[in-house]
Amino acid sequence: MGVYLNPGGAMLKRALNSKIYVDKSGMMSFLNSVANTEQQFVCVSRPRRFGKSMAANMVCAYYDHTVDGAEAFVGLAAAVAPEFDQCRNRYDVLRINMVEFLKRGRPVGEMLAELTKRIVWDFEDDYPEIRLREPEDLAACLDRV
Repeated sequence: MGVYLNPGGAMLKRALNSKIYVDKSGMMSFLNSVANTEQQFVCVSRPRRFGKSMAANMVCAYYDHTVDGAEAFVGLAAAVAPEFDQCRNRYDVLRINMVEFLKRGRPVGEMLAELTKRIVWDFEDDYPEIRLREPEDLAACLDRV
């Protein structure tokens, strides 16, 4: 389990333990319906403090192939959906929280270079058999992986 690549379900479990958790797991049915289609790229845009990070954590716990996320969804809307097992824990997940980099106040180019370096480290840890020929080019690394 990496920091960015396949971060697991711990962050969702923490949210589920919180008193302020609101079940938005029904979103997984929609995401499953567009997986492997031309509409597979989804932007979740909401105002500040409306659950974007929680939604990202839920997506990680659901799709991350390095964990079994079924337990985390017990009692939630997603678990009773007929397609619940369709895509659960079958993919690599890349979770990037840009706020963590933007709050450092460095030039954007420096921050993107740092982010690329850290993601490539996760790739190298999880896929040592893949030679990343251009580690400074995140798009090329994604293609290789």
